[in-house]
Amino acid sequence: MKLSFESLIVFENDDYILINKPPHVASLDERTTDRSGQSIIRLAKAYHADAQLGHRLDKETSGILAIAKHPDAYRHLAMQFEHREVTKRYHAVVNGVHNFEGISVYLPISPIKDGTAVRIDREKGKVAETIFNTLQAYRTTTLVECMPVTGRMHQIRVHLMCLKAPIVNDPTYGGEPVFLSDVKRKFNLKQGTEELPLIQRVALHAHSLTFALLDGTEHTFEAPYPKDFGVLVKQLEKFN
Repeated sequence: MKLSFESLIVFENDDYILINKPPHVASLDERTTDRSGQSIIRLAKAYHADAQLGHRLDKETSGILAIAKHPDAYRHLAMQFEHREVTKRYHAVVNGVHNFEGISVYLPISPIKDGTAVRIDREKGKVAETIFNTLQAYRTTTLVECMPVTGRMHQIRVHLMCLKAPIVNDPTYGGEPVFLSDVKRKFNLKQGTEELPLIQRVALHAHSLTFALLDGTEHTFEAPYPKDFGVLVKQLEKFN
């Protein structure tokens, strides 16, 4: 499937392009290039030659991503990230029923040796903080708003694991898949068929990003749920 970059755009002006990144597409070129050879940075540069990503999202994570169209715009956004003036809100579906009200997890993180995952490391880890709020509790899962104050790799995922609320379908950090048979009381699977999880990736979506544009005005940009995340939430609501 060749992605159309234009179809991902949720906002564009002379300085920035905000897109709704689909799941399963890397932000930057990977060391082992994807079979499709697609990455957000490649698509962005094909659309606008001077494009630079303001931040990045994990390959499996969907949602709002800011792209600068020129160096001044990039610097302006980078400074806001550095001074923690950017507000990022993610939505995650987690295993278990939880009531989080402004719960702050302040635990330092360091990468595991090969750099593909992280762990809590109180001695050598870098400072990391995330704030969590329950948006909706379902029968066996919870929709949680996650606000990372810092921007460490896999921060939300490992912090949720520490709260015993791992993200659905995130085996790296203890997350279990969710099946329709888990949520629908009278569920009959046709004989000889295998039931697939309701979402086949880590159930994490970057919902909104708030920062100041070059003229100083603050804007919040939102990315609607992609199909797979939307279907998961709909099913959980339907059979709650």
